[in-house]
Amino acid sequence: MGGVSGTANTADRAERVPKQDRSRATRQRLLEAAVACLAERGWAGSTVSVVAEHAGVSRGAAQHHFPTREDLFTAAVEYVAEERSLALRALFPDGAATGDRRAVVAALVDLYTGPLFRAALHLWVAASNEEPLRARVTELEARVGRESHRTAVDLLGADETRPGARETVQGLLDMARGLGLANLLTDDRARRERVVDQWTRLLAAELG
Repeated sequence: MGGVSGTANTADRAERVPKQDRSRATRQRLLEAAVACLAERGWAGSTVSVVAEHAGVSRGAAQHHFPTREDLFTAAVEYVAEERSLALRALFPDGAATGDRRAVVAALVDLYTGPLFRAALHLWVAASNEEPLRARVTELEARVGRESHRTAVDLLGADETRPGARETVQGLLDMARGLGLANLLTDDRARRERVVDQWTRLLAAELG
């Protein structure tokens, strides 16, 4: 009996693992589809049904993972922001050597010129008009903002015990967000390059 039971338990575990893998894969597809839909269609055009169709899953499967629309979109923006942060750190595993600081500045600015920023912007605008969403997005923005700041500090090799260093890094991120907003309407690449050059010089002076 013991042998049969052991075999059955092993089979159960073997069956559960693929199911868990499929569940994780479904969740990831939903998160990525949610950001894509939000960036392309805005809040009004991005329902759970639209995201589920985009992800190639049923509405029921989507609601199993994310019971509400707010659950889905706040989780999606946070997930993709975390993935982008990891990818950015992977580009500079040893931080920024002196000669690489401009590349780090350019990479940080690029975070605010893609679909993730556009999706987050739609979420912020929706939250400004919908009270139930506002608290969740405010908390999300605080978490993502802290992680963005930590990433920038690490990659730039900034010593935040140095007076003004923290504010300089935050100013860089605020500037990058502004460039992202400008880029929504027109291709702002040429001006962005000049601003990146100038901020690289400013960081050299302020951070050492």
